[in-house]
Amino acid sequence: MDTTLRDGEQTSGMSFSEYEKLTISKLLLKDLMVDRIEVASARVSSGEFNAVKKILDWAKTENLENKIEILTFIDDGISLDWMNKSGAKIQNLLSKGSLNHLKYQLKKTPQQHFNDIEKTLKQIESSHGKIDIFINNAGITGMNATIADYPTDEWEKVINLNLNAVFYCCKAVVPYMIKQNYGRIVNISSIAGKEGNPNAGAYSTSKAGVIGLTKSLGKELAQKNIAVNCVTPAAAKTRIFDQMTKEHIDYMLSKIPRNKFAKVEELASLVAWLSSEENSFSTAAVFDLSGGRATY
Repeated sequence: MDTTLRDGEQTSGMSFSEYEKLTISKLLLKDLMVDRIEVASARVSSGEFNAVKKILDWAKTENLENKIEILTFIDDGISLDWMNKSGAKIQNLLSKGSLNHLKYQLKKTPQQHFNDIEKTLKQIESSHGKIDIFINNAGITGMNATIADYPTDEWEKVINLNLNAVFYCCKAVVPYMIKQNYGRIVNISSIAGKEGNPNAGAYSTSKAGVIGLTKSLGKELAQKNIAVNCVTPAAAKTRIFDQMTKEHIDYMLSKIPRNKFAKVEELASLVAWLSSEENSFSTAAVFDLSGGRATY
């Protein structure tokens, strides 16, 4: 089990002091023994930074620092700086956050979104020297509805995050990998991209697009030491289930011959191998993890 420690706009204005955040973190990790906590904030401030530092300093004394993930949101690079200085081992820079942040992001043009990603990658290269691995994993299911009833704005939202964002990120990161003649890109698609799920047309379409993009990019870079692959898992029990109806969840389970959902750990192991130097041959490929559901 994991949990997210958030405050500010995402919790209806509630905020915690540095001491309260540290106390909650201790309770979660030591007493409740959760597998991981995510310390998330839509704001970058000295107070937030001090709270994160206190939590991380305590975690180091308890050998628990690998169980803490720091999350914040793409802005003009301030967030990236903030996370690097925190010293956290596990960092996650998200492209979405609070309602106000989301409204701000929605006003941006595709080129502005791409520029944000490009700027962030430049800072990462400046801080770490190179970019060897890139995983495109962010995604949403969108609502469950027939194509005829699907709202156009909802369709656009799903395609933008699940497919267009993958394109922006690949387009931005590939020049760095070409420059160093090394890179591993793994795109997370879905069995829905192969088969199409009823009442999930936007999601299925976006994930089919990720498969096509992966095959095209992998072939474009095949003469270099850069591998581009994607994985098509069946459903796994994650927080994405919160976006689906129970009927749709039951439908997905009924289609899996193993009669169980995928384990996140199995997906992580496959992605880890695809991201490794050991994978020097496979590229432009689609790796199945569907519990026997896939027919190709």
